[in-house]
Amino acid sequence: MRSADRRSPRAARRALPPGLFAAPTLAWLALFFIAPVGLVFWYSLGRKPGLYQTHSNDVLTMGRYHEALSDTFLTSFMGTLRIGLAGTALCLAIGLPFAYWLAVKVRPQRRFVVLALVLVPFWTNFLIRTIGWQVVLSPEGFASRTMQGLGLIDKPFSMLFTPGAVLLGVVYNYLPMMILPLYVALDRIDGSLREASKDLGADRWRTALQITLPLARPGIVAGLLLVFIPLMGDYVTASVLGGARGNMVGQLIASQFQQGQNWALGSAMAIVLILVIALTILATAVAGIACTWLLTHRRRRELAGIAEGSPA
Repeated sequence: MRSADRRSPRAARRALPPGLFAAPTLAWLALFFIAPVGLVFWYSLGRKPGLYQTHSNDVLTMGRYHEALSDTFLTSFMGTLRIGLAGTALCLAIGLPFAYWLAVKVRPQRRFVVLALVLVPFWTNFLIRTIGWQVVLSPEGFASRTMQGLGLIDKPFSMLFTPGAVLLGVVYNYLPMMILPLYVALDRIDGSLREASKDLGADRWRTALQITLPLARPGIVAGLLLVFIPLMGDYVTASVLGGARGNMVGQLIASQFQQGQNWALGSAMAIVLILVIALTILATAVAGIACTWLLTHRRRRELAGIAEGSPA
């Protein structure tokens, strides 16, 4: 019969190529990531031919990478790396307790309000938020007047154009990107697992270390990546709050494209920054996997020892 020859919808879907549904994602990745990075890499192989020209690829060379690895770039990169690691660690230290409180302690009816308080500042323009901190941290700003009113200082105080101001700005700007994946991961954890851990005699810290944190690991990893990667390339916060003392690699790269009009050198610096960020993430991932393996191996040895010592 003709109806018997017709395949079911499930069979028709199975007949499609396995990677067909991933094609839009792959096309988006190729168009907005691989192609721009490839173009930047192509520019990095060129040179600046003249004073009023930005680049030329008539002669391909790796000389711009030698120029990119100058003392100025390495000094700026080390400062950027310190701010990136410190800012990411502070975002995790602040975001993890807050996300746990939001996912576990806050009533479901009120979570939307708290999430809105987190997201509304994040939806505000990035530059406006950073300039707002410039006003707060200025000598005539709210922080200085408050400390003078409390008698903590005798004269106006300013944190502007210091590494501390840059660190404060990046933590404020990127904290929501840490809170959201942590909240999603913690909200998906079944509360009965924590209750079972407590019933078996584990205290709150042991339950957090052995139950909550391992199950929230995908959210922690996502939050670390969402904060660390854009933070390393940020130059708006450093320009507004740091000035010359808060110089970061992003400022140095942007200056090559804008003021210096040297697209080849700026592209080489950008490629070096991308590679170093990738290597930093890879090294951190390897260290995390090694620590996880050691903890798991230790836990298995403890359980094996308990099993051998238990009566038959």
